[in-house]
Amino acid sequence: MMSRMQERYRKEAVPALMKRFGWTNPMAVPKLQKITLNIGLGEASQNVKLLDTAAVELGQITGQRAMQTRAKKSIANFKIRKGMPIGCAVTLRGERMYEFLDRLCNVVLPRVRDFKGLPSNAFDGRGNYTLGLKDQLVFPEIDYTRVDKIKGMNITLTTTAKNDEEGRELLKLLGVPLRTASVAKEG
Repeated sequence: MMSRMQERYRKEAVPALMKRFGWTNPMAVPKLQKITLNIGLGEASQNVKLLDTAAVELGQITGQRAMQTRAKKSIANFKIRKGMPIGCAVTLRGERMYEFLDRLCNVVLPRVRDFKGLPSNAFDGRGNYTLGLKDQLVFPEIDYTRVDKIKGMNITLTTTAKNDEEGRELLKLLGVPLRTASVAKEG
C-alpha cells in the first residue's frame, strides 16, 4: 500500500515538474530522499536522563528508534568533551518518510501557534529544506503530561533537486505549506 503523499508525488508532482522544467525523462524529476529529525541538547552533558527522554519522544514521533549523536570536538566554554552524547537524531526514508511528511503538513504544522506558512528562504542552495520547531508538543503522539522539558528540533527535508528552485517547486507540489515571498516580508 502506498501512502497518500507518495501517490500525490507520482500522480501530480512528477507530471507538473516535468512540464514546468521541460524534462522528458521522469527519472530526471527530483524526489524526496530522506527526512532527518535532530534534537540537540547541550544540557545533556550535565543531565544524561534528558537525552533518554528526548530519544524516547523522537521515537514516538517517528515510529523509529532514535540514534544518539556525540560531540565531534571538545568545547571548554560549554563543558563538552569530544565523544560526549549531546543529542539524538532519526533518519526516515521510503514509506515512513512519506507518512511523516503527510502528518507534518496536515496535522503538526497547523497546530503551531500563529502559523502562517514556512519561510520559503530556508533552502541550502542544493534544494534541501530545514525547518525548526520550538517545542515537541505540537506532535499529537507526545503526551504533554509526561513532558519534563520542552525541547526544540530541526527537521531537514533532503531532496535530489539540483538547486533551490527545483526543491521549492517539489515541496510545494507535495503540499508543504511554504510562504510566498510577499507574505514573508510582512511577518
